[in-house]
Amino acid sequence: MVTHAHVPPRDTVPAAETPRGTAGEGMPGTAAVPSVATSAPGTPEPGRTVADGAAPLAHVLRGGLVESVHLGHLVVLGPDGTVRLAVGDPDVAIWPRSSAKPVQALAMLDNGLDLPDPLLALVAASHNGEPVHRAGVREILSRAGLTPDDLRNTPDMPLHPPSAFAWQLADHVEEGDGPGPARIAQNCSGKHAGMLATCVVNGWSRESYLEIDHPVQVEIREWLVRLTGVEPAHVTVDGCGAPLFSTTLSGLARAFGRIAGAPDDVEARVARAMNAHPGMVGGEGREATLAMRAVPGLVAKDGADGVYGAGLPDGSAVAFKVLDGGPRPRPAILAAALRRAGAADVPGVDLSALEAMGDVPVLGGGHPVGGVEVAFS
Repeated sequence: MVTHAHVPPRDTVPAAETPRGTAGEGMPGTAAVPSVATSAPGTPEPGRTVADGAAPLAHVLRGGLVESVHLGHLVVLGPDGTVRLAVGDPDVAIWPRSSAKPVQALAMLDNGLDLPDPLLALVAASHNGEPVHRAGVREILSRAGLTPDDLRNTPDMPLHPPSAFAWQLADHVEEGDGPGPARIAQNCSGKHAGMLATCVVNGWSRESYLEIDHPVQVEIREWLVRLTGVEPAHVTVDGCGAPLFSTTLSGLARAFGRIAGAPDDVEARVARAMNAHPGMVGGEGREATLAMRAVPGLVAKDGADGVYGAGLPDGSAVAFKVLDGGPRPRPAILAAALRRAGAADVPGVDLSALEAMGDVPVLGGGHPVGGVEVAFS
């Protein structure tokens, strides 16, 4: 492991970063899940879940009447880690899901993964499965002397509807895949290709790279703890088949602030790759891609079940969890939270593009009759 002096050690995370808001399962055949030290700042309170202390994040209006409300938790941190805004419980334990991918990419980069920036962005991606993404995954694998047959992620269709439709129509003779679900088309294939390439660099087993005690997963866990300041209280398996470690919402925000605000080293490389190549991180129509195009230096990553993390180049950061897990309010919440974090002050920001990204209309007869409005100032 390379030591990075500019990342504060876990026991020096300022308590001011994680004030209280309003307030697992283990993997079979693994060692006992580590308990969380009660003295650690930002530690989730035992027994509390995301259902406890959730507060309104967004209202859905139709014809001027509130039709539904999305509850959840949100935190906005300043560059020094102080809380600028807390809604719900910022110290609630969460599964970061794919919002953890920038941290996972850091662990791979720190352990010898060497890729050009567009492919590094793809390692941190939940991509659409567009042709450019599938070609990129193939290149990551090819550079390591591997093929898509080495992937162990869950087969799936491309997320991008036009790409999924084209995938079903094509015979994929050149790719060796049929028209149904495939590992290379699944949105996490870039991450899995990166994990495999990291194994090749270090001489680690490729067949067992998804085991929790495999070196690549151990390194990922260590980086997650280092950047969040939180020991995982739970461990499980993510939808793609990789190990998944819990953290807190404030911990996730700290990680994104440190990545986006890093002056140099591997954190800065991942931040630069993602912001310079946002289309590789998501793709057409994805709010993370649109937000990074609008805000220079922004690092943003969505996760399944309503999780989001984002960091600005000055180290300010945002993290939120939508209680119902739905994607509908995410763009509006993200845009408003980024404004609260100071996105409007970033040199070169395209505020009109950020506003457009956050505009979520409610349709009636195919025409806007309302929209999603955030519930916080």
